[in-house]
Amino acid sequence: MDRDAPTYSMGRAAELIGVTPAFLRSLDDAGLIAPERSDGGHRRYSRHQLDLAARVRQLLDEGILLTAACRIVLLEDRLADAHQRIADLGGKLRPGEHTSIPGQTRRDLGATRYYSAPRPERSPSAP
Repeated sequence: MDRDAPTYSMGRAAELIGVTPAFLRSLDDAGLIAPERSDGGHRRYSRHQLDLAARVRQLLDEGILLTAACRIVLLEDRLADAHQRIADLGGKLRPGEHTSIPGQTRRDLGATRYYSAPRPERSPSAP
Protein backbone atom coordinates (compact mmCIF):
# COMPACT_ATOMS: atom_id res chain seq x y z
CA MET A 1 0.00 0.00 0.00
CA ASP A 2 1.28 3.46 -0.92
CA ARG A 3 1.55 5.47 2.32
CA ASP A 4 1.27 8.73 0.36
CA ALA A 5 -1.88 7.86 -1.60
CA PRO A 6 -4.79 10.17 -0.67
CA THR A 7 -7.06 7.33 0.40
CA TYR A 8 -9.08 8.50 3.40
CA SER A 9 -11.97 10.94 3.58
CA MET A 10 -11.92 13.44 6.41
CA GLY A 11 -14.51 11.56 8.44
CA ARG A 12 -12.77 8.21 8.04
CA ALA A 13 -9.36 9.76 8.72
CA ALA A 14 -10.60 11.39 11.93
CA GLU A 15 -12.20 8.13 13.03
CA LEU A 16 -9.05 6.11 12.36
CA ILE A 17 -6.84 8.22 14.61
CA GLY A 18 -9.46 9.24 17.17
CA VAL A 19 -9.69 12.97 16.49
CA THR A 20 -12.32 15.36 15.18
CA PRO A 21 -12.50 16.65 11.62
CA ALA A 22 -11.88 20.14 13.08
CA PHE A 23 -8.54 18.91 14.43
CA LEU A 24 -7.52 17.73 10.96
CA ARG A 25 -8.57 21.08 9.49
CA SER A 26 -6.44 22.85 12.11
CA LEU A 27 -3.38 20.89 10.97
CA ASP A 28 -4.10 21.94 7.40
CA ASP A 29 -4.38 25.58 8.58
CA ALA A 30 -1.11 25.20 10.54
CA GLY A 31 0.62 24.01 7.38
CA LEU A 32 1.65 20.59 8.67
CA ILE A 33 -0.43 18.52 6.29
CA ALA A 34 -2.00 19.56 3.02
CA PRO A 35 -4.54 16.92 2.02
CA GLU A 36 -5.34 16.48 -1.62
CA ARG A 37 -8.83 17.32 -2.82
CA SER A 38 -11.31 15.10 -4.58
CA ASP A 39 -13.05 16.31 -7.73
CA GLY A 40 -15.85 17.49 -5.43
CA GLY A 41 -13.42 19.48 -3.27
CA HIS A 42 -13.39 17.09 -0.30
CA ARG A 43 -10.16 16.55 1.61
CA ARG A 44 -8.40 13.21 1.11
CA TYR A 45 -5.68 12.11 3.54
CA SER A 46 -2.83 9.64 3.14
CA ARG A 47 -1.69 7.12 5.75
CA HIS A 48 1.50 9.14 6.17
CA GLN A 49 -0.50 12.31 6.90
CA LEU A 50 -2.58 10.42 9.45
CA ASP A 51 0.56 9.22 11.21
CA LEU A 52 1.78 12.81 11.43
CA ALA A 53 -1.61 13.97 12.74
CA ALA A 54 -1.66 11.20 15.35
CA ARG A 55 1.81 12.22 16.52
CA VAL A 56 0.70 15.85 16.86
CA ARG A 57 -2.30 14.70 18.91
CA GLN A 58 0.03 12.73 21.17
CA LEU A 59 2.23 15.78 21.74
CA LEU A 60 -0.80 17.96 22.45
CA ASP A 61 -1.97 15.43 25.02
CA GLU A 62 1.45 15.80 26.65
CA GLY A 63 0.92 19.56 26.97
CA ILE A 64 2.90 20.85 23.99
CA LEU A 65 1.38 23.77 22.10
CA LEU A 66 0.06 23.16 18.57
CA THR A 67 2.69 25.29 16.84
CA ALA A 68 5.52 23.54 18.67
CA ALA A 69 3.97 20.10 18.15
CA CYS A 70 3.71 20.71 14.39
CA ARG A 71 7.33 21.83 14.26
CA ILE A 72 8.50 18.78 16.23
CA VAL A 73 6.58 16.41 13.98
CA LEU A 74 7.87 18.12 10.85
CA LEU A 75 11.47 17.80 12.06
CA GLU A 76 10.97 14.15 13.09
CA ASP A 77 9.54 13.41 9.67
CA ARG A 78 12.46 15.09 7.90
CA LEU A 79 14.92 13.18 10.08
CA ALA A 80 13.21 9.90 9.20
CA ASP A 81 13.44 10.81 5.49
CA ALA A 82 17.14 11.64 5.85
CA HIS A 83 17.81 8.34 7.61
CA GLN A 84 15.98 6.49 4.85
CA ARG A 85 18.04 8.25 2.17
CA ILE A 86 21.26 7.34 3.97
CA ALA A 87 20.19 3.70 4.09
CA ASP A 88 19.05 3.76 0.44
CA LEU A 89 22.47 5.07 -0.60
CA GLY A 90 24.19 2.22 1.26
CA GLY A 91 25.22 4.30 4.24
CA LYS A 92 25.41 2.92 7.72
CA LEU A 93 23.50 4.33 10.64
CA ARG A 94 25.03 4.24 14.08
CA PRO A 95 23.46 2.09 16.80
CA GLY A 96 20.24 3.66 18.00
CA GLU A 97 19.54 5.40 14.70
CA HIS A 98 16.62 4.08 12.69
CA THR A 99 15.36 4.59 9.17
CA SER A 100 11.85 5.18 10.45
CA ILE A 101 10.48 7.92 12.67
CA PRO A 102 12.46 7.92 15.95
CA GLY A 103 11.26 5.57 18.68
CA GLN A 104 9.49 8.20 20.75
CA THR A 105 7.10 8.82 17.87
CA ARG A 106 5.61 5.34 17.73
CA ARG A 107 1.85 5.47 17.70
CA ASP A 108 0.80 4.30 21.13
CA LEU A 109 -2.45 6.21 21.22
CA GLY A 110 -4.61 3.23 22.13
CA ALA A 111 -6.19 5.15 24.96
CA THR A 112 -6.27 8.89 25.37
CA ARG A 113 -4.85 9.97 28.69
CA TYR A 114 -6.35 12.90 30.52
CA TYR A 115 -4.74 14.50 33.51
CA SER A 116 -6.57 16.42 36.16
CA ALA A 117 -5.53 20.00 36.75
CA PRO A 118 -3.35 20.54 39.79
CA ARG A 119 -5.27 21.69 42.82
CA PRO A 120 -4.20 24.98 44.33
CA GLU A 121 -2.65 24.55 47.73
CA ARG A 122 -4.63 26.03 50.58
CA SER A 123 -2.96 28.23 53.06
CA PRO A 124 -3.52 27.42 56.75
CA SER A 125 -5.64 30.56 57.14
CA ALA A 126 -7.89 29.74 54.17
CA PRO A 127 -11.44 28.53 54.97
